[in-house]
Amino acid sequence: MELKRLNKAISETGFCSRRGADKFIEEGIVKVNGETAGLGVKVSAQDLIEVDGKVITKGVKNIYLAFNKPVGITCTTDTEIKGNIISYMKYPERIFPIGRLDKPSDGLIFMTNDGDIVNKILRSKNNHEKEYIVRVNRNISSFFLKEMANGVRILDTVTLPCKIKKIDERTFNIILTQGLNRQIRRMCLELGYEVRTLKRVRIMNIDLGGLKPGKYRHFTPSELEDLLKLVDDSSKTEEAS
Repeated sequence: MELKRLNKAISETGFCSRRGADKFIEEGIVKVNGETAGLGVKVSAQDLIEVDGKVITKGVKNIYLAFNKPVGITCTTDTEIKGNIISYMKYPERIFPIGRLDKPSDGLIFMTNDGDIVNKILRSKNNHEKEYIVRVNRNISSFFLKEMANGVRILDTVTLPCKIKKIDERTFNIILTQGLNRQIRRMCLELGYEVRTLKRVRIMNIDLGGLKPGKYRHFTPSELEDLLKLVDDSSKTEEAS
């Protein structure tokens, strides 16, 4: 049976970071199978872990959801924040978003309880594609398309080359392999354009398809299999920390 360090097991549930887990362990509020645990303890998937009296492992299978986030919903697990994604979805098990999609944007976001896959997907060096449909405030020029494709200077860096295709006079399709904060909006603004609408329609091998705003669905077995293959070489939590 595979054993892993207690702090890593806690972080993989999405409850907190490994550093946060160490802090809880040092405070003496972490129990394994009813016994207070110390730093360096190793656990298996069969062990029951509690943090401050709350069970964070209870045999729940890994959950992988595709959710069509509406405009106005905030991608945070803080349920004190109005319009947070957790309260909106009302999913019966504890889940959290993979990455973010800003409040004015809509479209596809993954929700899961698998902390390990979160870290794999979020490593931008793994070149995981994310596809968007964007509408701007004025007609798109050939210069704009070229600059966007080659890279735009924002946030003290130059964005990586990307794929972009004009759909109509003010709408374009763009595929990114990195996830800088509000990247598309910042890129457009730097070139004199303002984003009017931004919808994410694909993450890696999973499309939004006909999923209606505010609705979610489970990954199909083939989608999950292909996704796991795509992240197979990604940095794992322990390697990347």
